Amino acid sequence: MNTVYILLARGFEESEALVPADLLKRAGANVILVAAEGGLAVPGAHGITVSADITIDELRKEDMACLVLPGGALGTQLLGDNPRVLSLIEYAANRGIYVAAICAAPSILGKMRLLDGRNAAVYPDFAPALQYANITGNKVEHDDIFITAEGMGVSFEFGFKLIEVMYGAQAASDIKSAIRYE
Repeated sequence: MNTVYILLARGFEESEALVPADLLKRAGANVILVAAEGGLAVPGAHGITVSADITIDELRKEDMACLVLPGGALGTQLLGDNPRVLSLIEYAANRGIYVAAICAAPSILGKMRLLDGRNAAVYPDFAPALQYANITGNKVEHDDIFITAEGMGVSFEFGFKLIEVMYGAQAASDIKSAIRYE
């Protein structure tokens, strides 16, 4: 159980997937980009096609330490409409595995009622899907196994929070220093 799976669906927000992937790899995480539908080539929201490492059929859920859902309106819709994705989220939530979502993607967790009573962050247009969560107004929130963030502009902070939660505050600080973030 040491793998971070980042799910990619057509129309995903590129920075919300790749910035955390890069930062987590620097921290030593085994990061795997997963095509949630179709083949390995996944076109992002802004015309950047990313080559995933595996398809969702190849994902080994027993290795999962964290499941990351990037946003993007279309990508979020496709992830949220995919029964296999919803099953993976349920699997993670039921086993105390970290589930992270940024921008529009926390709306998937809200619709699944996983954020009820929890502090959360989400892109404002998608806040109605989190009607039972406490949307704090913070850029990034961590509540129990859930890490949520507002959007593309906080992709770095989202990635650093994932590192902090998984590897500790010192690891996040070390990566910030190494990449000259602060």
